[in-house]
Amino acid sequence: MAKEQKTLSGKLATNRKAFHDYEILERIEAGIELRGTEIKSLRNSSVSLSGSFAKVEEGQAILHNLTIQPYEHGNRFNHPPARPRRLLLHRNEIRKLQTVIEQKRHTIVPLSIYIKKNIAKIELGLCKGKTIGDKRETLKRKTAEREAMRAITQQTRRT
Repeated sequence: MAKEQKTLSGKLATNRKAFHDYEILERIEAGIELRGTEIKSLRNSSVSLSGSFAKVEEGQAILHNLTIQPYEHGNRFNHPPARPRRLLLHRNEIRKLQTVIEQKRHTIVPLSIYIKKNIAKIELGLCKGKTIGDKRETLKRKTAEREAMRAITQQTRRT
């Protein structure tokens, strides 16, 4: 019998804290420059996006604090878990991001990581930080929406 192969069409990891702490203005898809066993470890979903961010340094987009755990079956050529990784973007996209970051004081935060056609991709968000009042507003709105959905489902069940 053939082994069942795991499909990797879905997201490997998401950064839920980014949706809470930041207002996402724009989404960008980028490739990641990985080494050796990093892709194998990534396919096992051994990745953490929390606390990671991107900067534009010397004309290149660099992703910092992305933690990809070492591959469990690796050897001495395993990678360091939290090394800076280069993002693969077009030159025009990098320039645009750099100007927005410098002028409007926004930040680039990774939202999710996934594999698309056997290539590791990351979804970046051009974000603006939320204030405490904004966070409370979104929390109130979400709870109101949840309560409304519960009321609707209860009404449909009664009839």
